[in-house]
Amino acid sequence: MVQHPPSVNRRSANACVALLLAGMLGGCSFFQAAPISRGNRVTEDQLAQISPGVQTRRDVQALLGSPSFAGTFDDANWYYLSATSRTAPGRRIQMDDRRMVAVSFNRAGVVEGVRIMTEADGQDVALVDRETPVPGTDRSILQQLFGNVGRFGVPGGTGTTGPAPGTGGQL
Repeated sequence: MVQHPPSVNRRSANACVALLLAGMLGGCSFFQAAPISRGNRVTEDQLAQISPGVQTRRDVQALLGSPSFAGTFDDANWYYLSATSRTAPGRRIQMDDRRMVAVSFNRAGVVEGVRIMTEADGQDVALVDRETPVPGTDRSILQQLFGNVGRFGVPGGTGTTGPAPGTGGQL
């Protein structure tokens, strides 16, 4: 039997450990959560069945189901929103395959048009970083410095303000 120096055995042991760790880390993708479908997914086949000028709201609802939401100020537009989300360990939720279908109706409730909206149709919303002032919450420097003057109780007393106990309300 051939004896190898201890340094060769350590190298081969380190290489085995490194390969084992690489295999374990490579398998982390198996621990991802399954994709979750969200919203009301409208397929191409369903969209092909909608004919503008022919179908009504009732027909669209029977074919696509209830909309995710309708227009804010009138219900002339119905929106079907869907996405697929996936959660990886130690990461935020990742949204994939977002899709919005807009169906517009005329005043008689007949379909005027169907449109697939993309992220290019979206608009950025600028958030306002202001707060509404509430009266009475802002204190000046003098109010902060001298605000507690006279609010302390009698030394050795109960620590409350007002007349001393046993005086009958008279000072």
